[in-house]
Amino acid sequence: MNQRLRWSVLLAALVTASSAALTPGVAQADDDPPTSRELLDKCDNGTDVCVFHPDGPPRDSMGEAHQVGDSAYNCTQDTQRSTVGWSDTTGESNSLGVSLSAEYGFSEVFKVSIETNYQHTWESSHTETDQTNVDVRPGEVGWVTREAQLQTVSGKYELHFPDKFHGHYIWYVPFEATGPKPDAPSTKTQHTRAMTEDEKAQHCG
Repeated sequence: MNQRLRWSVLLAALVTASSAALTPGVAQADDDPPTSRELLDKCDNGTDVCVFHPDGPPRDSMGEAHQVGDSAYNCTQDTQRSTVGWSDTTGESNSLGVSLSAEYGFSEVFKVSIETNYQHTWESSHTETDQTNVDVRPGEVGWVTREAQLQTVSGKYELHFPDKFHGHYIWYVPFEATGPKPDAPSTKTQHTRAMTEDEKAQHCG
């Protein structure tokens, strides 16, 4: 065998070995790959192993400011203190568009992982009810906005199947969820501005 031929055989062998090394244990797409939801529906319902690996501890953020309660219109000649009563619910969102409050196997796996790894609980929904005072000057309208504290967790599910599922024993599913941070106070802000002519006509007669 001449030198050029030996190098060709060696290169082919290296390429074959490298390709084989990348394949085991990695979820490769086939002609009809399952959706993320199809895979997670199998979590503890057809798998030998189903675990969630978070990328890190929950990340804190503030939700979007939005009005809570009714607006307070002052049609008098004096500054008025109005008490605005309100109730506001903060929900969750995630990359699958389903509620983690439902009794899905993967939702319980997610919650247990967060509690075990970071001593954090996961809430799918939180309702806060309160009253906020707003000082409204003559000819103005006042209102209250609220920003909820949120937590976001991202990571991936690892699923092991006893038999090949869509051609593989192991699948990984990326997942991210954002929900209300338990026992965290929200930010309430009072606002005022001058009433428009339409508002004066509607509320002040």
